[in-house]
Parts: sequence; structure tokens; C-alpha cells
Amino acid sequence: MRLAISVLLATIGCVGSWAVVVVLPAVQAEFGVDRAAASMPFTATMVGFAAGNVLIGRFVDRLGYRIPALVSSALLAAGFLLAALSHSILQFTLIQGVLIGVGTAAIFGPLIADISHWFNRRRGVAMTAAASGNYLAGAAWPTVMPYLIQGHGWRFTYAAIGIFCLVTMVPLVLMLRRGAPRQMAPGSSGSRAVQPISLSPRALQVLLIIAGLGCCVAMSMPQVHIVAYCMDLGYGVAHGADMLSIMMAAGVVSRLGSGFIADRIGGVKTLLIGSALQCLSLFFYIPFNGLASLYVVSLVFGLSQGGIVPCYAIIIREYMPAKEAGQRIGTVLMATIFGMAIGGWMSGWIYDLTGSYAAAFLNGIAWNLVNVVAIGLLLWKANRSAAAFA
Repeated sequence: MRLAISVLLATIGCVGSWAVVVVLPAVQAEFGVDRAAASMPFTATMVGFAAGNVLIGRFVDRLGYRIPALVSSALLAAGFLLAALSHSILQFTLIQGVLIGVGTAAIFGPLIADISHWFNRRRGVAMTAAASGNYLAGAAWPTVMPYLIQGHGWRFTYAAIGIFCLVTMVPLVLMLRRGAPRQMAPGSSGSRAVQPISLSPRALQVLLIIAGLGCCVAMSMPQVHIVAYCMDLGYGVAHGADMLSIMMAAGVVSRLGSGFIADRIGGVKTLLIGSALQCLSLFFYIPFNGLASLYVVSLVFGLSQGGIVPCYAIIIREYMPAKEAGQRIGTVLMATIFGMAIGGWMSGWIYDLTGSYAAAFLNGIAWNLVNVVAIGLLLWKANRSAAAFA
């Protein structure tokens, strides 16, 4: 029941990550700014989202999930309501970053960390299911919002979202009021201790940060630019949007599947498999640029990358103390969010320099290889430690 509530909470609350993308054209037209200025609210949202994962994660470790999540829900609702009243692109940008971005963070990294305390034998599946709320939100909200914007405008839509978040998220958070069991009783069935590894907690976290940054710089290339890529190839916006939807739907399947696999072979091996498959699928984008083949490659890419990010949280719970889960998971997921933001910009910059996305795909592959090397090193250290304790 707690997992079901968490997934619903994430599906509602992750609107903060997607709404600004949907209203971008309307905001640009109303405030009379260029595309670069109109894109700044999205960047501010990602910065606030990244920082909020660490900040709120610290409070979750100390206070439990309920109080930080209630405050974040109020911030998110207030952010949408105030953004609907903004009079300039600067006000809109600040509200997106400080209120909406930070408010959204509570239902990503901190939520995944909280649900990890409630499961032992099926922890991987539970954590990836909670993480799927972000992709479910990406499928649901951009489908609903255009109808409201077309009929009532973006300001009404934002205000309606703010009210909806307040009246739904607060009761859902209150249903999660029971404090998380930090660890199973000694000798209890299915109890699982922290696994040994010949790395200090700081070194392990740094390695995961490097890996998270690398994989998400690579991941952002198709996710951010697939629509523009299809336009350049002459296939139009609609086909590109369909490919993005396929990625998101396949990503949900990938996240749940990765959870099942991680429960059997561990988070590190699962992450390495997903990262290697993502790198391979990025290669496929370069030679296979026909319409039908791009649909297939986008499906393969979604099935490869969807489970990668939750695996970082699973690894932290396998090798680090439970009492530090919120802060540790939030810090690593902050790196993945920055990777998405940097990678999206970098791919556009490379395209401007070269006039083609081929070099941008190669750049993504290079970053993906950095990720694979980092995870390979982590697997080597984990295997050595396991052999030493065997």
C-alpha cells in the first residue's frame, strides 16, 4: 500500500518537471522573449530539482519522510499558483527554480530513499517502481495540459495544477505518516546487511557521481533532441514526439525490469548491463536514420536506459548505511540531473558547430564509455571484496 501511494504521489508531483516544457511556447509569446530566455525557466527548474534532492534528502534522514514531503508539497503548490501570477520571465524563472524545482525534488530521490527502508527481499523492484512515477508523469501531464491551455490559457492551467497538487498530495503524504523501519530485527527472515566493498563511502559516492554524470549526459542526447533530429531528417515534429513517447513508455518497463534483475544479481551488475546497452543503442542512431528504424532504435534505447538511474539508489542501499540513504541518494541523483541538463545543452552546442547530430551522438557515446569504465571499476572492487569475505 505504501508503494502504491508513493507511485501515485510521484506521478502527481513530478508535474513540476514537465509542465514548464509544455507551456514554453505560450510563455515565450506572452512575455515577448527569444527562445533562449524562454528556456531559462526549464534550466532553473532542473537546478532547483537537483539541489532539492540533496537538501530534502538530508532532512528525510533526520526527520523521516512525512514532514519534508508536506513542506515540499506546499512549496510545489505555491509555486504553480505564484507562477500563474508572474509578470515577467525573470519572476517566472525564479519561481520555477526556487519553489517548483525544489518542491518537486521530494518525490524523486527522497521518495526512493524512503521506500527502500520498507522492503528487503524485493527492494530493487520497490525502488524502481517508485522511480517510475517520474516517467508516468511525463506520459500523463503533457497529454492533459494542452487541452487546458488551449481552452483557458497557460495561467489558468498552472493555477489549476497548483490547487490539484495541494488537495491531492497533502492527504497522500499524511497517509505515509508512519516512520520507516531503519533496519530489520537481528536474525529476522530476509534481513540483508550492508555488503562489503574495498572503497570508502566517500570514494564510492564520487565514483557513482562520475558514473551518473556520464550516463545522463549520454542519455540526454536522444531524449532532448529526438524531435529536432526528426525535423532535420524531414520526418516532422509528430514522429519525433511519438518516438519520445515510446522512450518514456519503454523506460517504465525498463525500470521495473531492472528492479527484478537487481534483486537477483545486484545493482552494480544491473547498472553495467543497462549502461552497455544504452551505449550500443546510441551507436545505432548514427547509421539507422530511416523513419521505421528510428522508431525501433528509440524503443531499444528506452528499454536500455530506463532502469539506469534507479540502480544508483539500489547500489547505495546495498553498500552504504541505511541512515544515510536520503543524503547519499539525493547527491548521486543530483549528478544525474546535472548530467541531463549539461548533456542537452552540449548536444545543441555541438550541433550548432557542426550542423549535424552525428558528432553529438558520438559525444554521448564518449560520455557513456566514461560511465561504463566507472561502473566496471566498481564491479571489480565489489567482486574483490566479496571474494575476500567469502
